Amino acid sequence: MAHELLTIGILYFTSFFAIINPLGVMPVFLTLTSDLSDREKKRTAFKAVFTAFITLILFALSGQLMFKFFGISVDSFRVVGGIIFFIMGYDLLQARISKIDMDEEMVQKYVEDISITPLGIPIIAGPGSITNAIVLMEDSVTLSHKIILLLTIVLTLAVTYLVLLGGGKIGKLLGDTGNKITMKLMGLIIMVIAVEFFFAGLKPILQSIFLVN
Repeated sequence: MAHELLTIGILYFTSFFAIINPLGVMPVFLTLTSDLSDREKKRTAFKAVFTAFITLILFALSGQLMFKFFGISVDSFRVVGGIIFFIMGYDLLQARISKIDMDEEMVQKYVEDISITPLGIPIIAGPGSITNAIVLMEDSVTLSHKIILLLTIVLTLAVTYLVLLGGGKIGKLLGDTGNKITMKLMGLIIMVIAVEFFFAGLKPILQSIFLVN
């Protein structure tokens, strides 16, 4: 029994870790927080991970009910996520996030904005991880399996938080020039991801429309 639960826990953890990909989130986090102090970076990382935690737990517990209640689908979520990704990637590619003088109020607002969107949603808690949470919860037939699922979500996000905190040291090593190069490179990558997200969601929607007609 214990061996079975351990195996399930490992499977759940590896699936969430692969989808969320903390190492892939880290460069985006470094770019968006390059102008913030270490204290604000920690706050941003915590709020982003906490936002993702609330989102994944909410969808895992509510399952398909939330989608049905609002009349939305995972594919629609992918389309919107793709648009958000594309706008963010374009801004990074143009190096619009530059050194500016910000007072405390501006810093607080900036942290609030980026920690929720796009970091918390949809970068950490994106369509893939949300769908994974819903599907695995529906597949978890026993209470112990459901508890393991919730614990693996917590564990994965805890690892993500530690990775983001460690990314600050990498940012210092890169310096201003390195950060700008990383910014442009990540902007390009994010725009490619955005296109994949957009059409992955749009294709099933169009197919359903044409099949109905």
